[in-house]
Amino acid sequence: MAQEKLELGGMADAELVETLAGMQNELQQMKFDHTVKGLPNPLELREKRREIARIRTEVRRREMAAMSADELAMRSKIRERRRRQK
Repeated sequence: MAQEKLELGGMADAELVETLAGMQNELQQMKFDHTVKGLPNPLELREKRREIARIRTEVRRREMAAMSADELAMRSKIRERRRRQK
């Protein structure tokens, strides 16, 4: 079975968010269906979760790229403070 790879680089930000919402709804429906009657291939749940994670990663990467140098510096300070608290 050949898996279709998502092309996230060519998608607009709004399109990514829309795709993410749709995939999350699909995952919830798949979980419900699996609980009620079972799925023919339960590994589809894992693949759907991973696709959602890839989209979230791309959205976050774009957010980070859009941040100014000051925002990135503040983020680094916050992360350093959290490390010291542990």
